[in-house]
Parts: sequence; C-alpha cells; structure tokens
Amino acid sequence: MVSTRLFALHCFFVFSILFSVSESKALEPHAAAESFNVSLIQKLRTSCSYTVIISTSCSSSRYTRDQISVAFGDAYGNQIYAPRLDDPATKTFEQCSSDTFEINGPCTYQICYVYLYRSGPDGWIPESVKINTHGSKAVTFPYNTLVPESIWYGFNYCNSASGSSILATGLGRVVLVLLGFVVAGSTLLLY
Repeated sequence: MVSTRLFALHCFFVFSILFSVSESKALEPHAAAESFNVSLIQKLRTSCSYTVIISTSCSSSRYTRDQISVAFGDAYGNQIYAPRLDDPATKTFEQCSSDTFEINGPCTYQICYVYLYRSGPDGWIPESVKINTHGSKAVTFPYNTLVPESIWYGFNYCNSASGSSILATGLGRVVLVLLGFVVAGSTLLLY
C-alpha cells in the first residue's frame, strides 16, 4: 500500500514538472512570425499616449551603439511602432538602467504583444519592457536575453486568452508542483 502511494506521488510529480516546464516555454521571447509587418500601422484620427519603460540587463554591455526599435499592439490589429529609440548622446540603454519613452499612436485595447528590433555590433540585452497607457492595465514583458540582430523578437500573447492568464497559468503550475512536494513530504512522514 505504501509503495502504491509513493508510485502515484512520483507519477504526479513527474507529470506536474513536465507540464509546468512545457507551459513555461510560452513565457520566453521568440522571433516574430513572418507575417509580422510594421508597415501595416493604422493611420487613425484618434491618438493615445503610451509610456514605455525599457530596462537594460546588468548582463548587457556597459553601453550600446545598437539601433533599437519597438512595436507593440493589441489582438485587434492596433499597432504602435517607434523606430530608433537609441541615442548614444543621451546614454540610452546603458547597463543596469531603465529608459522611459512617451510614444503616441493609435488607441488600443489591452496590449498583448511587443517586439524589439536590434541592429548593431554590441549585442544589447534588455531585461524587460513595460507599457502603460490610460485606460488599460500596465503590462510587463520579461526578456533577460539577447535580442538577435535584424529580426523582430519578443512576445505575442494575443492568441491566448490573455497574457496575464499565461502568467497565471505558469504561476499555477509552480504552486501545483510545490503542493505536490508538501503532500509527498507529509505522506513520507506518516510512514
């Protein structure tokens, strides 16, 4: 009876860990789909202001000469594109720093994707991109990895229920694994 319980708990752990690892891959940045195109930006009369905070990783080079652009939007095709955010004269994108940009563009619903574009020799590494706008909750996209040169690279949570539900699912998987360890530990203590 004890070995059956231990076997069942072992299977539960293995399944939980494998499932949480496969789910966590959705949280990693990736190359944009080939269909991603910044030239499809809408020219609308209404305009909204976005505060974009890009934090540079402490693993990045001390400063960068790379050219950095950002594009972000919602699930309904509303897209904002800001070319060439970099400016070495003002020390943007220095190691362990955050840079804030006020960007105007078409109004969106909840932001669910962001892509960064890097061109240059330095290999800039962003830590995160946070986007705030009036009327929607702020969203943060965790990078912590080198943006490959000359491709749009980032996150697209638009096809899921929402970006926050992906994050909640990942967190839920971690809680499930921890709960399994607690149950296993208490079961072993009983025998």
